[in-house]
Parts: sequence; C-alpha cells; structure tokens
Amino acid sequence: MKIQKISPLKDRPLRNPGESLERRLIDLMFDKVGFYLGLAFTFTFFLGNIWWIWYKEEIPNPITLSIILVPIILFCIFKIYQALKEAQKLKLGRDGEKAVGQFLERLRLDGAQVFHDIEGENFNLDHVVIHRSGVYVIETKTMSKLSNSKSVLFYNGKQILMGGKPLQSDAVSQAKAASTWLHNLLHESTGKRLPVKGIVVFPGWYVKTTELGRSADISVLNPRVLPNYIGKARQQMCDEDIHLSAYHLSRYIRTK
Repeated sequence: MKIQKISPLKDRPLRNPGESLERRLIDLMFDKVGFYLGLAFTFTFFLGNIWWIWYKEEIPNPITLSIILVPIILFCIFKIYQALKEAQKLKLGRDGEKAVGQFLERLRLDGAQVFHDIEGENFNLDHVVIHRSGVYVIETKTMSKLSNSKSVLFYNGKQILMGGKPLQSDAVSQAKAASTWLHNLLHESTGKRLPVKGIVVFPGWYVKTTELGRSADISVLNPRVLPNYIGKARQQMCDEDIHLSAYHLSRYIRTK
C-alpha cells in the first residue's frame, strides 16, 4: 500500500488583515483587466494586420470591418479603465486594513486575542480584538484626501461629518450591525453575554468627537489611538472568558 504525504497542519490558518480585499483585487486583475486587455490587444492586432494588407493592395478596403471592431476595442479600453479605478479603491482599502492590523497586533503583548477579516453573512468584519476590557469589532474605512486641505472628521454620536456634511457610507450603522452579529454569535457558541463594542477607524484622518459621541455605543477613532483606547479601558472579562470566546471564534473562522 502506497503511503501518502499529508499536511502537518491540523487546522486551517486564520486570516490576515485585508485578505478578502486582496483576493478581490487578484480576481479583478485577472477577470476584468486581463480579459479586456487581451481582447483589446487581439482585435487591435487583427485590425492593424487588415489595414496593412489593404495598404499592400491585397484585399478590399477594410472600412466595414473597422466600423465593427473599433467600437469593440474602445469598449474594452473603457472596461479596463473601470477595472483599474476599482482596483485602486481595493488597494486603498487593503492597505488601510493592513495598517490598522499592525496597530492592533501590539495588543497581543497585553494578552489580547486579535483576529482579522472574519466572514459573516454577506459581509466581513475587518478586525476583532478580544481583550480583558471587552470584545471589539473594528471597521476600517480608508478614504483618500486632498493634499491641500485638513483631514478632519467630526463625530456627534449619530453621524460622521466631513466639512459639515454626513459621509455617504453609513459606517456607524454598519459597525452596530457587525457588533450585534458578533455578540449573538459568541452568545450562541459560549452561552455567555459578552461585552461587544463597535469601533470605526479612519486611517490618516483626525477625528473630533463631541460629548455625545464619546458616550455613544459606537466609537469613531484614528487607529493610532486603538492600543491605548482598548488597553487602558476598565476590565470587563476574565482570562477564562477571553480564551473561551477566542477559541469559539477561531473555530468559526476555520469552518468558514
């Protein structure tokens, strides 16, 4: 009987920061950019040959064929442009999640358990930290900014404002839904009601918070303050609860 070689790893590895965005970026480059680039190159090469042969007076005038192929080539170029714009957004989001993940990794020295890129029900939790001060769901929102203006956001406990206007994406509601989902997941698996808090972070942006914002269920922060914000909060969980919730969450991630 032939002896087979198997992997020494019993469990699937946990996910890295921005892993979902990394996969989407790779799929985008192959499925859209690569496809339309190849299509545009093929038709351009074919059309160029047709015109060269006509120039040598070996076939009839290729104007009819050009009328058909030129719009197709232009359509391919447009789709490539759209895909590259989407890729730029994905890269920005991926880099933001990686940067936030690096700040959170410092909390491991304080006994925290840190998880990244957790798949939920048609959504992802960017980061989860299980610490003696509680369980934190952290949503990363990486936005580009103008070089000639101040990168300041205002949080009043209900909305995040930039220049006096609410942001288009409702990050506060998203963080609320994510923290509720994780609270229910941990309650079902551990049988305990654990303190779960949602946080929205904006890398590279300064966040000014009102009194109502500081007392709200959802916090909005710059990721640089996360280690102190989490590490210096009052203790709400014992070591047993930390390890229990981390164990069940890691099992959930690996089964996904």
